[in-house]
Amino acid sequence: MTASPSAWTGMVPVDDTALAVTDTGGPGIPVIYLNGQFATQGYWRRVIAGLGPQWRHITYDERARGRKSKTSSDYSFAAAVRDVDAVLAARGVGRALVVGWSYGAFVAAHWASRNPDRAVGAVLVDGAQPYDWLNEEIEQRIRKLFRRIGWFTPVLRPFGLAARMTAEQQAESNIELGRIARERELGPVLDDITVPTRYVVASGASFGSKGDEQERIRAGLTAVTERNPNIRISAKVASNHGAILRKDAPAIAEAVREVAALDDPT
Repeated sequence: MTASPSAWTGMVPVDDTALAVTDTGGPGIPVIYLNGQFATQGYWRRVIAGLGPQWRHITYDERARGRKSKTSSDYSFAAAVRDVDAVLAARGVGRALVVGWSYGAFVAAHWASRNPDRAVGAVLVDGAQPYDWLNEEIEQRIRKLFRRIGWFTPVLRPFGLAARMTAEQQAESNIELGRIARERELGPVLDDITVPTRYVVASGASFGSKGDEQERIRAGLTAVTERNPNIRISAKVASNHGAILRKDAPAIAEAVREVAALDDPT
């Protein structure tokens, strides 16, 4: 009889950096959680508590995020997707259910699309919605926003509350995400997903958005679910983008259970 993996916390080397990883261990289905663009693994604590110890929870801080993950010369989206493989390999996980919020939802969608034999399924939390929202005006708005908030981020970094990236690096990461979100880029990725996938969608605006921008972006999911029967919206909740992990953790946990129940590894 194979022993269940033990709980573990440590650093996983990858490329020119190392990531701070937490693995609860245990015999349950491995669930790997992918953070928002500049968030940390601590954001998932309510979802993890809602699911309980019968699951194996794996969280980590992306490059230059949190208090321990190291800086890198590569903060690209491609690197973020590679890091999922690095963490799973380091923890000896062959198949996992991937859950991503915001930026992490895009990473989760790409990973699930590329790894149908390794993905139990995916839960995408208010992210990975195809929409052509990036234009020159918004790109300049993003650059201005990160320059404006850059003065106080050094104060937050020792506490793991701000990425150890320059304002320009953060802006470039956000702009790259806008390109990846375009219908011609993200649409085919979602169409290729063959594992059970559920969205949990927030309501209202988010930090940096204006007017009904976010709701217009979310509306694009109708076409996604019409094209791919593996993808469904599990819930649309009342909280906004920034509060969804805190206020609607039960809906996210329920979506995880829903996906796991549909898994057929044969």
